[in-house]
Amino acid sequence: MEQFVSAFQSLKEGNERFVTGTLSNKGSYIEDRKRLSEGQHPFAVVLCCSDSRVAPEIIFDQKLGDLFVIRNAGNVVDEDVLGSIEYAVEHLETPLVVVMGHSACGAVTATCQGGDLPGHILDLAKRIKPSINTGCCIDDNARRHARRMAQLIEEDEIVHHIGAKVVAAFYNLESGKVEWL
Repeated sequence: MEQFVSAFQSLKEGNERFVTGTLSNKGSYIEDRKRLSEGQHPFAVVLCCSDSRVAPEIIFDQKLGDLFVIRNAGNVVDEDVLGSIEYAVEHLETPLVVVMGHSACGAVTATCQGGDLPGHILDLAKRIKPSINTGCCIDDNARRHARRMAQLIEEDEIVHHIGAKVVAAFYNLESGKVEWL
């Protein structure tokens, strides 16, 4: 539990530095690469959208090697994502998993709008659709989706057995603030 609290606090404090523009000095990437070539010990897994405006290492003001990041359009959970999360929590002993949706998410927007979605975009939309409430705005649906994906991860046998904590979050593109759901 102590590891979770420390990891969660590091993300909250890092986001506050990002929001206020007081980012920490990252030191030497040369030294980091040398240290990390011997192994990784990330303190959090972050599943987020592949949107180019959503960069967890920057949003949470973290160094190379601090976060185990998994990105795809719409931050959807599938077998590959679960396998990656299981690897991080079991083999790397990462105590915290964050599922982070964001404002103005294109994948959520496309799913809400419906219509003909070409190729594998339809596959993403099928995973997002159960989270959608047609009466809600895009951002509210993105929050709902992050919560639902977090719940799916929480129910994973390995994540549950290891005891990793799973939290949902929502990133506001304009303010830079992460809202914990």
